[in-house]
Amino acid sequence: MASEFILETRGLTKEFKGFAAVQDVNLKIRRGTIHALIGPNGAGKTTVFNLLTKFLQPTRGEIVYDGVDITREEPAQIARRGVIRSFQISATFGHMTALENVRVGLQRRLGTSFHFWRSESTLRQLDAEAMALLEEVDLASYARTLAVEMPYGRKRALEIATTLALDPKLMLLDEPTQGMGHEDVDRVAELIKRVAAKRTVAMVEHNLSVVEKLCDRITVLQRGQILAEGPYSEVSKDPRVLEAYVGVEA
Repeated sequence: MASEFILETRGLTKEFKGFAAVQDVNLKIRRGTIHALIGPNGAGKTTVFNLLTKFLQPTRGEIVYDGVDITREEPAQIARRGVIRSFQISATFGHMTALENVRVGLQRRLGTSFHFWRSESTLRQLDAEAMALLEEVDLASYARTLAVEMPYGRKRALEIATTLALDPKLMLLDEPTQGMGHEDVDRVAELIKRVAAKRTVAMVEHNLSVVEKLCDRITVLQRGQILAEGPYSEVSKDPRVLEAYVGVEA
């Protein structure tokens, strides 16, 4: 029987020449929920994401995903297990259309890594599925638009579509609303809520109104350690959290 937690860390620690960027983090992400990591700048949030996806190797501790110890696995192995992340910086292929960007994510379904060197016609069998994903994130009207020509908020939505193309069980979204205007923030927040209905989402997010609206559980980091954890209604009233955010968030 599967555990109620899709991902757990035990004593997760990352040191850089004696400096502990992440220290003894015990994290539990429950299946089918949206879980936020928040905290002041430099708290270690993105470092935790880098450890979970193995862009960094932990100094100490364990990472257990879906009941399997993945602590020593490589990033490609983690991705094949269904742990897929986005990044703070926009990561679309600017001179490819939205449809082509999503199609890249779907290419592994064809059983080869070498379709970049084949006729585009071999990829057209993926077009219907790519369009369905664009429709899921309200980008159908941008299907033939080059990514470089899309508004910033729509590019972020396209990144979510390409992430969905990899069929994630656990989506890790790093600052998904960073740099957006109010209208785009609302649109992307609603999009995250919609796609989370079928999967588990963990997100690093500075916008606390987004966290309050979306997240089932929140882990607050400070100086690489867990400061507080729980639902937003409790965490937002914790005196330690309020002190940590003085001068950072209003």
